[in-house]
Amino acid sequence: MTAPIKVRFAPSPTGTLHIGGVRTALFNWLFARHHGGRFVLRIEDTDVSRSTEESIQEILAALKWLGLDWDEGPHRQMQRQDRYREVVGTLLRENKAYRCYCSAEDLDAQRKEAEKKGLKPKYDGRCRSRTGEPPDGPSVVRFKVDAEGSISVRDLLRGQVHFDKKELDDMILERSDGTPTYNFVVVVDDADMGITHVIRGDDHLSNTPKQALLYDALGFPRPLFAHISMILGADKARLSKRHGATSTLAYRDQGYLPDALLNYLVRLGWSHGDQEIFSRQEMIDLFSLDSITTSAAVFNPDKLLWVNQHYIKTMPPVELARHWEPLLVREGILAEGHGKSPEEIARVIPHLNQRAETLVEMALKAKFYFVQDVEFDDKARAKFLTAETRPLLQGLESRLAALEPFSLEGIEAAFKAVVEEAGVKLGQLAQPVRVALTGQTASPGIYDVVDLLGKERTLRRLSDAARGIEAG
Repeated sequence: MTAPIKVRFAPSPTGTLHIGGVRTALFNWLFARHHGGRFVLRIEDTDVSRSTEESIQEILAALKWLGLDWDEGPHRQMQRQDRYREVVGTLLRENKAYRCYCSAEDLDAQRKEAEKKGLKPKYDGRCRSRTGEPPDGPSVVRFKVDAEGSISVRDLLRGQVHFDKKELDDMILERSDGTPTYNFVVVVDDADMGITHVIRGDDHLSNTPKQALLYDALGFPRPLFAHISMILGADKARLSKRHGATSTLAYRDQGYLPDALLNYLVRLGWSHGDQEIFSRQEMIDLFSLDSITTSAAVFNPDKLLWVNQHYIKTMPPVELARHWEPLLVREGILAEGHGKSPEEIARVIPHLNQRAETLVEMALKAKFYFVQDVEFDDKARAKFLTAETRPLLQGLESRLAALEPFSLEGIEAAFKAVVEEAGVKLGQLAQPVRVALTGQTASPGIYDVVDLLGKERTLRRLSDAARGIEAG
């Protein structure tokens, strides 16, 4: 019977979770969900000097925002120290590891000697055969690597990959302070947790032979490996902030939708024909390692923005409102505890979502709808709220006050009546009204603005604008 598929995402909490890590998490999550397997979250925090609780919480928040739910964890490596010490003891007893007492100065001298001879700098194994009483001072535990021959690792994307053992040295398993090293604990963890497939970035490919040797020495079955190519910037350099990439939660704060970000990332290295837009369920149903390319993917922030705009346009308004609401609060457009339902918030969305690229942009355009008092753009007020336009505002206010029922048809008729009576063009009325009602020169259609605000708020804002002109 074949073991059920089990994969893991194992970030190091030494900083924020960036989109390269998110894509790795996504590929693992999709693979598990496609095959009915399990997705494990593990926090690799053995780098004690750089790991922070703040980073751990940021990683968890980012994954929750994206909806990449895990079935086990989050496991923390620093809570498994007893297990690592137990395995180190086993390797020492079986003579597969040894204590090394070489000082930093000794290792530096070995490195320089190797460089003089044109050799790859690596530990020369001098403590392997040390006899007698151990010297005073700190020690590390090293793993014995047979320098003869090669080691072959099966990669599901790259086929059989061969490594010359001469390129490896006796790697450290346990530091002098007793903390374990990455290449050691990842093997113990993956074996103990029953990980069947390791899907990770190809920057880990060089770690694979060391880990494979440890699996073999410990009698653990090797998982199947799949090393995905890195994400590059447009200049083909490794992706960084200067290419427009930033932390995952920063994308949330900039007004990107989680499904849009995942949809964009899944296409960086994976494809299904020419299809660009995938629902979450489609990604799960269609995902396959066979469709992942080994060539590097290029990050295009403009394409990400296009995908985000597509989701803003097409997501049902009430569903979109649930993503939008926290951002409206953060921007100060809605107060904490505002009490508005998603349905109430969604009312303005169809008037804004066809042109907005981000939720932040849509929030700023919707400010007129949610706030009580209009905040005027100074230039707009000076240009359009003048003594000449005051009679137009007052005329429209009078017409709308008498309007029953307050409907789009009636609103349009009121505008046309004022225009005809004053002998002006519609734009000469619409733009002053737009500024009076929204504070800006750009908004949804002016009839929609009046309808959205409703009778009471529209009349109050027209009256306030006219009084403001008189006071000026």
